[in-house]
Amino acid sequence: MPQNVFVGEVARYYDATSAPQYEPAVLDPTVEFLAGLTGRGKALEFAIGTGRVALALRARGTEVHGIEISQDMVTELRAKPGGEHVPVVIGDMASTRLDESFALVYLVFNTISNLLTQAEQVACFRNAAAHLEPGGCFVVELGIPQLRRMPPGESAHPFEISDEHLGFDTYDFVSQQMTSHHYWIEGNRVHRFDSHHRYVWPAELDLMAELAGMHPQERWADWSRTPFTGESPNHVSVWKKS
Repeated sequence: MPQNVFVGEVARYYDATSAPQYEPAVLDPTVEFLAGLTGRGKALEFAIGTGRVALALRARGTEVHGIEISQDMVTELRAKPGGEHVPVVIGDMASTRLDESFALVYLVFNTISNLLTQAEQVACFRNAAAHLEPGGCFVVELGIPQLRRMPPGESAHPFEISDEHLGFDTYDFVSQQMTSHHYWIEGNRVHRFDSHHRYVWPAELDLMAELAGMHPQERWADWSRTPFTGESPNHVSVWKKS
């Protein structure tokens, strides 16, 4: 069963701790990219969360549905203007099936790594394909594991050090597992949050897509379609259903 750590205070403070993702420089290209792939069809967001992308995409005129494992995250979505109009089913993105088809299924902000086994990630791809119309697309936004940055013998990598937030990733290279450790500093208080992930490379995702009956369509370094290279820290990948 996929993990559900986005409950309670984690859900309530999720938007605040993800504030950079709401910046127009990040969100606007995301919505433009997804709207271009959806066309006049409907979109399904796996792990819709608090609706950061879904509400902005809906404001562009796209009908958006969602699947979300955390009721607490959906409560935050419902509290936002327009949030009550987004259909959301509570369930996990690897197995929950809607009785509808879509032009686009998408999964943003590293969320596929919340599935902690290869089998669950493969099931997620198959679930996406099952929801797609022929010719529809599945989009995943995911970071590239920063293993080259670590010297031999090290297993931890800091990804943010600021006055408000300390973030470190620790890796288990045998099991392909990673834990992100967050320390949020608020005055004299420190809030800690750890999340567990299975890191995965683009080539492995391509194989998962093939197993699900999809083939690679595009791969970029970001939502603005910056060319993807060996130095890119992230990728936005698109697979099309045959």
